[in-house]
Amino acid sequence: MKDFHLADYRVDKPVVLSKVPTHEDWGRKKKLEEDLDAVGKQVAAIQNKMYAYDKYAVLICIQGMDTAGKDSLIREVFKNFNARGVVVHSFKVPTELERGHDYLWRHYIALPERGKFAIFNRTHYENVLVTRVHPEYILGESLPGIHSMEDVNDDFWASRFEQINNFEKTIQQNGTIILKFFLHLSKDEQKNRLLRRLEKEDKNWKFSAGDLKERKLWDEYQACYEDAINKTSRPHAPWYIVPADDKPTARLIFATIMLHELSRYKDVKEPQLDSETKSHIDEYKKQLESGTI
Repeated sequence: MKDFHLADYRVDKPVVLSKVPTHEDWGRKKKLEEDLDAVGKQVAAIQNKMYAYDKYAVLICIQGMDTAGKDSLIREVFKNFNARGVVVHSFKVPTELERGHDYLWRHYIALPERGKFAIFNRTHYENVLVTRVHPEYILGESLPGIHSMEDVNDDFWASRFEQINNFEKTIQQNGTIILKFFLHLSKDEQKNRLLRRLEKEDKNWKFSAGDLKERKLWDEYQACYEDAINKTSRPHAPWYIVPADDKPTARLIFATIMLHELSRYKDVKEPQLDSETKSHIDEYKKQLESGTI
């Protein structure tokens, strides 16, 4: 596997997305898949320890433009996980119930319990991305003091970024490990993937005419992503920018980042048997081996 440096992907200072590569060459597809399987099993072993340790929760946030490869990445990276310890949430347009609460409510109730992983496929950041490109959506939130588009101004967005930072700080202080990933796709590669959706019958169902409408707003989305990443990448909730033009490479980079970050929690260990049970282990073994029970 290629030499890996976490600092190449972690956002610790302001970034300009147009200067960040969307493609890296880590080798042949077959080798990438083998390396991903090996790394994925190591991360899955950490998951099992965390499940038993029952002190930390892990929140994995995944953002990216349409066709960035979010769904297939989740399928391939997490396939070795114990299903009882991981839940995937795909956040779509808010329901009527969700619109009756603040925008973070549906994310709060989906947070992982201690010992478990939650994957947010699209996240609370949609509320400073889609709504910023389409600020008219904010009017549908029925917020106090927001009466017209003029009220959805720079102060409004600054306040929303502060709310998100506070949300993440609160859950981190209470035991949730937060890792946020932006799958950085080029506009040319998105075009190629949309064309494949149209050309392959088994992919047609993924295509929507709305994809093309949003593609016309590419530059606006890139600016909003850049601003959101720069304003919310913090030591307790860092962003990682993963070059996404090549899916096998993106998956391996993503998994390797998780492995490096989760390996830092040296206190995570399987719990020890209580002294009473431990003192009778030989007796229990004999009972089982005797065939009497």
